[in-house]
Amino acid sequence: MPLSGNMSWLIAITAFCASMTSIASSHREAPHISKYPKVDASDFYLFNSYEPGREDYVIMLANYNPMQAHYGTANFFSLDSAALYEIHIDNNGDAMEDITFQFRFTHESLDTDIAVFEIGSGQDQKSVPSIARQVVQGNLDGSSERNYQESYSVTRVSGDRRTGQARILTDATTDSPVFSKPYDYVGNANFGSAESYTRYADSFVHTAVIPDCNREGRVFVGQRLESFKSALGEVFDLVGVIPIEADGTPGSGDGDGFPGGVRQDVERNPLARNNVTTIALEIHKSCLTGSGNGVIGAWTTASLRQATILNPKATLAKPEINGGAWTQVSRLGNILVNELMIGFSDKDRFNASEPKDDLQFINYITHPVLPAIVSSLLKEPINSTLNVNIHNLAPSNIPRHDLISSFLTGLVDVNQLSTATSADMLRLNTSINATARENQQALGFIAGDFAGFPNGRRPGDDAVDIALRIIMGALCYDIPIGDNAVLNNLGICDPEDAPIGNVALTDGVPITAMDFDNTFPFLITPYPGSPVDAPIPLPKNY
Repeated sequence: MPLSGNMSWLIAITAFCASMTSIASSHREAPHISKYPKVDASDFYLFNSYEPGREDYVIMLANYNPMQAHYGTANFFSLDSAALYEIHIDNNGDAMEDITFQFRFTHESLDTDIAVFEIGSGQDQKSVPSIARQVVQGNLDGSSERNYQESYSVTRVSGDRRTGQARILTDATTDSPVFSKPYDYVGNANFGSAESYTRYADSFVHTAVIPDCNREGRVFVGQRLESFKSALGEVFDLVGVIPIEADGTPGSGDGDGFPGGVRQDVERNPLARNNVTTIALEIHKSCLTGSGNGVIGAWTTASLRQATILNPKATLAKPEINGGAWTQVSRLGNILVNELMIGFSDKDRFNASEPKDDLQFINYITHPVLPAIVSSLLKEPINSTLNVNIHNLAPSNIPRHDLISSFLTGLVDVNQLSTATSADMLRLNTSINATARENQQALGFIAGDFAGFPNGRRPGDDAVDIALRIIMGALCYDIPIGDNAVLNNLGICDPEDAPIGNVALTDGVPITAMDFDNTFPFLITPYPGSPVDAPIPLPKNY
């Protein structure tokens, strides 16, 4: 019998441990990619813009190089000039890219222009040990005087990513195909304050001319505050402890929840002072949907050349030689599919595969292991606390067609493309109006906010909680669509199939749209390298 009532249960995301990988969204989610953090896709967002006046645009945010320690060391966090970063769009449902945006990065040494110090008798030393040298030059605006410049190009490819028609984007102001990238937030000695760095970074939001699109868009690449929030400490400290919400209403402090449990607390997020590098695109929806039904699927990938030869006498300009075919090493569509559902032995293969070939992984979705693990960990405390006797908390509707709809085909009449191919992509219905930031529901679709995950994914969607609840059967229950209205369950499964499908599973770290900016690129100013006790950056106009 399904549980009822308003009791809110807090679980650490226990099954992530089963894969023995980091669970911070897609941070190092497979053994091989952990060797290459610069090309590790950690989060991917796809949503209708809720920036006032830009509601007809689609936003795509791909986070790479995760878990950046804010102090950064001497080199900080460039992207890989030998890699190919891509965002792919499927607009007809065949799980093959119809449009691809390719990003390539270039690093240019700047240390030959200015003699910084005179060492000894007439010796000019032109290179200092660290990248940052603004203080040496007395320049605090971050706009010049560092040891290298990072820039990038963006190419739009129609059709197959490798053989389709490729045309380059240009800066609408300069007509240049080269876009500049802001320097990382090394600290307040260089930039003065978070406000100064915000103004500096905002100057790198470029208006772009998009080939085969009659509307200009915007592009930005730069360091941002880590957008993923999760109680990682508790996740990996589960010996004899299963945290459960202590309050009847999370965050209320009423103490009416699980006796001895824990409360929602932003301080339990160990990533609060970590940064990430974001690749951000804003494209008018008419330039993405093609002749389809207005729904698009999207995912991000990173590829490296098949062969790398290390230079035994490495120089800054040539530390290695790369050659051969592009080989995909990272892939991300829906949050947590690879982490929570794909078996450990297949995680690297999943990262190297394309959505069109995802039937090879279908059994991980139709017959998932995670619900059984959750049941084994939660069954005893739930039964004893509520004085019930539920034999198995895992949903019984095997094969799990509700998970296929959520993660592989999209939901009928919500975000399913004109052809429903089983493939892991984020799917967005561009015809569903964006919800204003202040009105967004963190639980997205299952809280009645149809503009939220799994219809795309916004920064403020609590995608961890949503994914856990869906995996445990939330779609077997009615979905609220107003104060006194519900959308009857989607006909995929019934409440009797999911004993805890209506229980508020959560990792206990709150996240809302108000944690993010209301303007492109939405993710906020990164944490500074110094001082170490700097306050956590806030969104603009918080």
